[in-house]
Amino acid sequence: MNYSIEQLQDVLNRTRGEIAKVIIGQQPVIDQALVTIFAGQHALIEGVPGTAKTLLVRTLAKVLGCDFGRVQFTPDLMPTDIVGTNVFNMKENAFTLVKGPIFTTFLLADEINRAPAKTQSALLQAMQERTVTIDRETFPLGENFSVFATQNPIEHEGTYPLPEAQKDRFLLKITMDYPEATDEVLLAQRSLSQDAPEKVLLADSVAPVLTAEALTACRQALESVAIREELIHYAVAIVRKTRAYSSILVGAGPRATQALLLASRANAALRGRDFVSPDDIKYLAPPVLAHRLVLRPEFEIEGLTVEEVVSELLSTVTVPR
Repeated sequence: MNYSIEQLQDVLNRTRGEIAKVIIGQQPVIDQALVTIFAGQHALIEGVPGTAKTLLVRTLAKVLGCDFGRVQFTPDLMPTDIVGTNVFNMKENAFTLVKGPIFTTFLLADEINRAPAKTQSALLQAMQERTVTIDRETFPLGENFSVFATQNPIEHEGTYPLPEAQKDRFLLKITMDYPEATDEVLLAQRSLSQDAPEKVLLADSVAPVLTAEALTACRQALESVAIREELIHYAVAIVRKTRAYSSILVGAGPRATQALLLASRANAALRGRDFVSPDDIKYLAPPVLAHRLVLRPEFEIEGLTVEEVVSELLSTVTVPR
């Protein structure tokens, strides 16, 4: 089935409605997660414990009719624990492939910064090429394969920074903050009843809106979203500005430009438009660039955040009419 932009927006609206049965509030986070999925990319979700990061990804998988896998990253986790390995079967006198949890559609890499770089890098090939190599044999992953990696921004003991090459593979860094006061009251009330979010998800009260095949068709519909030539130059100008900005030590590479355009196109479709506007690019610049930039130490010491730098940088780039 070929989806029009109107049909795609209808799918997205119904998806939001089903997700709202489980996730209370957090609309910007949900929208950015949908942008990631429909752009066919991966996201880094950052938030303190208890903000429903894991629950969000489980809910997305169910609503979009896709498989879900989860890996809890720990310091002793090995790459084979993620991708799988060949095990000798004595009954058949042959090696049998035991696939790891990476063979799924939506993979939740929980607390990814708990594992050393060697284990974190086990995801690199899968994220970039959607393939996995086990004992020199390559296996394909599904075309809808997406990684949602979570990390805790405040607890650094026993954690390992993500390699820059891996962070660059994430389309967005989604910041999951505390809920609004009214949402937290509603959550507290629901937690004492059969409408508790986890119970709602387990009780099959959430209906799938799509299948894996339909999700692929929806993603293809994004190709009909137009991006004017001057907006492409605008996105390039923003990314290039990060490489010559006083407070930035390491700027963003060309993959950031691609990510900004892909995310903007998905966001336009999410808003029911068949064209990208400058506001799409400005809105998504912070989550696209935040995890790709390294600030100069003297500015970090002053308490400046990457998000503040990106907002300041955006004001220096001329917006096309």
